[in-house]
Amino acid sequence: MTPHKRTLALSDDILMRVEKPARYIGGEVNAVMKDPHEVEIRFAFCFPDVYEIGMSHLGIQILYDMLNSWEDVWCERVYSPWRDLDHIMRKEEIPLFALESQDPVKNFDFLGITIQYEMCYTNILQVLDLAQIPLNAAERGEDCPIVIGGGPCTYNPEPLADFFDLFYIGEGETQYRNLLNLYSECRREHAGRREFLRRAAKLPGIYAPSFYEVTYGENGVIKSFLPIEEGIPATVTKEIQMDVTNTYYPMKPVVPFIKVTQDRVVLEIQRGCIRGCRFCQAGQLYRPVRERDVETLKQWAMEMLRNTGHEEISLSSLSSSDYSRLPELIDFLIRECGRQQINISLPSLRIDAFSLDVMSKVQDVRKSSLTFAPEAGSQRLRNVINKGLTEEAILKGAALAFEGGWTRVKLYFMLGLPTETEEDIRGIAELSNKIAATFFETVPKEKRTNGRVQIVASTSFFVPKPFTPFQWAEQCTKEEFIEKAYQTRGAISEQLNQKSIKYNWHEADASVLEGVLARGDRRLCQVIRRVYEKGSFYDAWSEYYDNDRWVDTLKECGLSVDFYTHRERPLNEILPWDFIDCGVTREHLWKEWEKAKREETSENCRLKCQGCGAARFGGGICFESRGEE
Repeated sequence: MTPHKRTLALSDDILMRVEKPARYIGGEVNAVMKDPHEVEIRFAFCFPDVYEIGMSHLGIQILYDMLNSWEDVWCERVYSPWRDLDHIMRKEEIPLFALESQDPVKNFDFLGITIQYEMCYTNILQVLDLAQIPLNAAERGEDCPIVIGGGPCTYNPEPLADFFDLFYIGEGETQYRNLLNLYSECRREHAGRREFLRRAAKLPGIYAPSFYEVTYGENGVIKSFLPIEEGIPATVTKEIQMDVTNTYYPMKPVVPFIKVTQDRVVLEIQRGCIRGCRFCQAGQLYRPVRERDVETLKQWAMEMLRNTGHEEISLSSLSSSDYSRLPELIDFLIRECGRQQINISLPSLRIDAFSLDVMSKVQDVRKSSLTFAPEAGSQRLRNVINKGLTEEAILKGAALAFEGGWTRVKLYFMLGLPTETEEDIRGIAELSNKIAATFFETVPKEKRTNGRVQIVASTSFFVPKPFTPFQWAEQCTKEEFIEKAYQTRGAISEQLNQKSIKYNWHEADASVLEGVLARGDRRLCQVIRRVYEKGSFYDAWSEYYDNDRWVDTLKECGLSVDFYTHRERPLNEILPWDFIDCGVTREHLWKEWEKAKREETSENCRLKCQGCGAARFGGGICFESRGEE
């Protein structure tokens, strides 16, 4: 296919005036170029944040590779312009453009937007606005692209329902071909935009919000959520790629010109997680666990390294230690990457003897720190959240690490978890102190080459998410969160080893807003639009986040923060996302919520099936463990 001859959308003068012009010029190694006259469908894929973050996202790389493997489709990339360029584009009326062709996004057939976190919602409106596409789907004409959203936040798409024509619920590998074929068919028939959306709404995993109506009771909760036309499904079931080995994976990922957040080859070794932590949305959404074949992974790793020139490879998974062929894969990578002086990055490992042995082989011990995520300070609260990690295991892991030469440990906790007490908060300080004490007990004075140990304890604030057992839980207020952070800091200052412990905490107000957006309903669309029109975007960046603007706008719209966050939901309340079937049943989530209140734990999927509902997909770990019985 003849590549497209392109002219940059931005003049040299503009590129000289903005920070990091390489964000906007495209043409990177492995970027796909096609002739627009030789394709039927043009698809712009957007990550609504700055280039460096968007380029580090594996999901877009996979779908970019998949869409471009089809001859009739050209998929290009687009990211949120940084604030300096945003200002220039508005002033000079330059429409938002795709990186590969530099053509305006408004001329494409589709604008796909991945929605990875709630705090990027205003950036979605920035992208639509700069692209000169009407913000509300109802205002778009026949010549506008179909705006489709995907990613984890689409498991509660309602706060964004007004802005999207379609949402794709689930994993992108399965339905896009059918959706694009339907689009081509409707175009041939001159069927029009509304008819395409109507037919698309009947495809598996596709949700078209304009074909559903919501009514509310006097108390503000949802009274009904129903399709408005015959044939539109009342429930949308997530799409899932069960065979994760024989599927799309980018052998030639795009290599950025500038340093991005994750400058490395990413090898996704499995999907899903066996653990069942009750606060974790990903652990529920991506069930059942599906492993990729180890021989395939070895081939992919070598091919991607050859095709990119990257000097690091990272194993991606929610819990890498649970991948059954991990030792074999790591041995292979150590051998092959060692020859080529390629670094291996191993996130999401449990800290045990095997992991520490591996880490000592693949990284320079003096430079690195170890990360534990106990999530809660006390064993009682770890049982509530079903975090299968005992204090004994944490201290044993720390002792092994100190013996191996590590002197810096990062600890991640959450404040504001359901049933939390002052004693649980003190537990954060006490556990940090015990880990520091373990260093002094384990490492003799003469071997303490780097002086004292450094413990960095970080707390984030708990945000209840849809499709978790805590989706019914109340969230703390901003004031309660800040008080808990002060209590933590005070408890750390009382510890014997306080000089070895550093404490960090996140902003409380942004966590509360995240809670509003995570469990919100359609009425929030007007809030998001108004906040954006008042100047908010890049809310995920603390320097640009204006909490007062959000709180004031919620009040103007007759809504309150407390309604969405500071109340426990009863079982019979219709939740905004109840029309979605994520594979895990509501009954299972409620059962886990009740167990949490009783401080009871549930075993992981490998040890015992909990009957969550994911076995209906007919594969993965649900059947692997049965085969062994």
